[in-house]
Amino acid sequence: MHNQKPTAFPPQSQPNQPGIEAQMNPQPVYDHPNYKPSNKLAGKVAIITGGDSGIGRAIALMYAKEGAKVAIVYLNEEQDANKTVADIMAQNMPCLAIKADLKHEQSSFDVTKQVVDTYGKIDILINNAAVQYPKNSILDIDKNQMIHTFESNFFSYFYMTKAALPHMGENSSIINTASVTAFEGNPTLIDYSSTKGAIVTFTRSMALSLAEQNIRVNAVSPGPVWTPLVVAQNSPEAVEQFGLKTPMQRAAQPYELAPMYVFLASDDASNITGQVFHVNSGTVIN
Repeated sequence: MHNQKPTAFPPQSQPNQPGIEAQMNPQPVYDHPNYKPSNKLAGKVAIITGGDSGIGRAIALMYAKEGAKVAIVYLNEEQDANKTVADIMAQNMPCLAIKADLKHEQSSFDVTKQVVDTYGKIDILINNAAVQYPKNSILDIDKNQMIHTFESNFFSYFYMTKAALPHMGENSSIINTASVTAFEGNPTLIDYSSTKGAIVTFTRSMALSLAEQNIRVNAVSPGPVWTPLVVAQNSPEAVEQFGLKTPMQRAAQPYELAPMYVFLASDDASNITGQVFHVNSGTVIN
């Protein structure tokens, strides 16, 4: 199985965020090669933002294998979204693909209405969509970039949680995608890292807020993962070195993250809320 995890990647880049998975070389491995599902999410309904590609696509496919009805939300990546839908339908499970710009609060309410109208309820919310724009100095980050990054990465989580919550009952689960940068910082991702720090605190605060309703809120904090975000806006040289500085000396493939999202959404994690789980190629977090 290790042979399916490349340790280095050919230099490449894409001009626009959040990137197109279909154009990446090599293609990310999003389907867990040896996964054995056990109906952990049977009868559940899950919304996954950024579900067209990367970590979101891996989660969506694994959730479908575990018996969940899935809705993926994407910005404009039609080709990637169609591929994810096809893969999920090949599992004889439904997949609703919703095109939406979650920077706008109304979009979150439109998304949740469409999911509830189609599936009748919401049990799991995965806040996962993100953008990042590397800059060498804070002097290079203008107000528009900072606002755009926060609206995309943090406000969207806030809006989606607010919109989905009235449709979520006991034993529901909210899982936010944070980042190792929230804990380590990153000299070229100052605004992005700041959004991820906000997500960690948002996760902890919402867990406390919803504990009495028995709705659990946790976060997964990835390290480097081979996703479209990596090749969009990064230099070809940075892509070539991606993940090599971790203790495991490689980036993760998306499928390596998905089981954590299954665990946190399932009854196996019934006593876990307000926590951050690190899947990061061996980086030790204090």
